[in-house]
Amino acid sequence: MLITQTVEQDIRSVVMTVMNKWKFQCANTTCLPFTKLNTQNLIGCQVACLVQSQCEAVTYHLLTSNCELFMDISNQSGNMMTDIDTNTMIVISEARSSPAFTAQWNSTGKTVAGDAAGSSGIASNRLNFPYELKIDSSNALYITDYNNNRIQKWIAGASNGATVAGQINGASGQSSTLLYTPVGLVLDSNDNMYFSDRGNSRIMFWRNGASSGSMIAGTGIGGNANNQLQNPSMIEYVPSTNILYIADTMNHRIMKYLLNASSGIVVAGGNGQGLSNTQLSKPYGMALDLSTNSLIICNYGANTVVRWILGANSWTLIAGSISGTSGSSATLLYQPVGVTLDQYGNIYVADSGNHRIQCFLVGHSAGMTIAGTGSPGVSASQLNAPFGLILDNQLNLYVADTSNNRVQKFARY
Repeated sequence: MLITQTVEQDIRSVVMTVMNKWKFQCANTTCLPFTKLNTQNLIGCQVACLVQSQCEAVTYHLLTSNCELFMDISNQSGNMMTDIDTNTMIVISEARSSPAFTAQWNSTGKTVAGDAAGSSGIASNRLNFPYELKIDSSNALYITDYNNNRIQKWIAGASNGATVAGQINGASGQSSTLLYTPVGLVLDSNDNMYFSDRGNSRIMFWRNGASSGSMIAGTGIGGNANNQLQNPSMIEYVPSTNILYIADTMNHRIMKYLLNASSGIVVAGGNGQGLSNTQLSKPYGMALDLSTNSLIICNYGANTVVRWILGANSWTLIAGSISGTSGSSATLLYQPVGVTLDQYGNIYVADSGNHRIQCFLVGHSAGMTIAGTGSPGVSASQLNAPFGLILDNQLNLYVADTSNNRVQKFARY
């Protein structure tokens, strides 16, 4: 059986009127910007507005490089004041075009790692709570084998995996050769590994082919100082700038580390656990969207997926209920964990509590189920609390079917 979805990029184009040396001065809070960020120049501020579908105006502050985005301008245009430090631009017309990209995924998955029947184990042909997935330069699959305290490399078509970090026998510990419940994983161009060693509250670097790793973030002891982490989850690495982004889950924040730095800085959240747009609630999954200079964050505890533009002090909602309500409809989520993007900007979410994978087209808040049935099970068409997911360069979908102790491939046609 095939599921046919039209996956498309929703392209926004706008015409803006420019008002040099003017800014908004309003009598009520509808004039407050919905987000603020720093951009290098006026063009960067315009682009930030372009990628936010609700943005109707911007004000750019020349001296501070502060960019303010406005959503409700119903009473703003008549309430302007002069300010030689600012330029304001208001959208006067816009258009959207959608060059169609049609994707079809087989709704029946194929087990490519672990046991198709869902049995866990320590043997090389078994997994125990697989969490995150990555694909290396040879198209081999890397799997964080959470409860086996190791990372497995699984060559396409193989019936067994090989341990590339941690111990074959699943031993846990804090030394440089041992792991304790690894979660997030990224690979660089040389297939060196960066991963979160959650139980040890640290981030490890493990060179390709090495038998031990080194700690590059965290102290190995959980805490909330800027040099500490508390049960970190997914990570992102930007090799061009040597920047590491870490979902510091139980501190409800995203940390940014320069490689080899002894401490990090908070770039999202860090204001306690909560539902406001300046807070996060158990951020698990995370994806870096370089085209919009933002992080896509699975807000597990709030049942939402949000976008946090780097440099901003708040998020905007992508999917789920802003009130944190969980559910199984097309617009709701329940404990989302993993997230990834395709080259068109569409967002794919491992909706773990609903046992499904949801695809959200650019600019759309209603998702489409492309894998799983919504009910937990071990059949080839079902998932059981999926955590991680990844697309290969052909847009085949790989899912860490976590509670079924296997990895499923849903082929794209």
